[in-house]
Amino acid sequence: MRKGIAILAAAALATTAASVSPAAASGQWLARGPIGVTIEIATVNGTGCPPGSAAVALSEGNDAFTVTYSKYIAQTGGASAPTDARKNCQINLRVHVPQGFTYAISSTDYRGYASLQPGASGEQLASYYFQGDSRTREFSHSIPGPYKKNWQSTDLVDVSQLVWAPCGEQRNFNTNTEVRAEQGTSDASKVSFIAMDSTDGSIKTTYHYAWKTCKQS
Repeated sequence: MRKGIAILAAAALATTAASVSPAAASGQWLARGPIGVTIEIATVNGTGCPPGSAAVALSEGNDAFTVTYSKYIAQTGGASAPTDARKNCQINLRVHVPQGFTYAISSTDYRGYASLQPGASGEQLASYYFQGDSRTREFSHSIPGPYKKNWQSTDLVDVSQLVWAPCGEQRNFNTNTEVRAEQGTSDASKVSFIAMDSTDGSIKTTYHYAWKTCKQS
């Protein structure tokens, strides 16, 4: 089992989102998600998530959902091919929201493992958006070598910048993630890698919901 956890400071690279119209939702968050929420994968594409290697699950309290990967690793050095240095995954999620409720993603926790030679580095990137909505959240986290242990990063969204799903509309939720391994000044004969996967399902990416009731028109 991989040991150790490093907490990386969250750093938003670019923010083009703004909160939706105040008329769309009430002002107070709910303590937990409403009964009847479901989530399933509609489509999945990317070099980091070949068919059958990604799974999604809803938390017991409907306040978060997790994505688990089993073949998500980028590497450089040694006999690695140039295309091995960058892996990505785009997942389109079908979220059923009970009538009268709306949600936003308030924070996301990413976890993985990295083995980086001195002079090498790893990077994890992520973005997400609602289908048909141009407002996109983008985040990036870097890990400098030498490094050989688990890593964890958290993206936090300011309350004023939350993007809420439109009330009364079915909009799929899209997540885009990427991991990169940079050789840098490291010994080219030695492999460096960064992974966001888990062989036993214990390493997950967790998206935390914020829930509100929709205002009556």
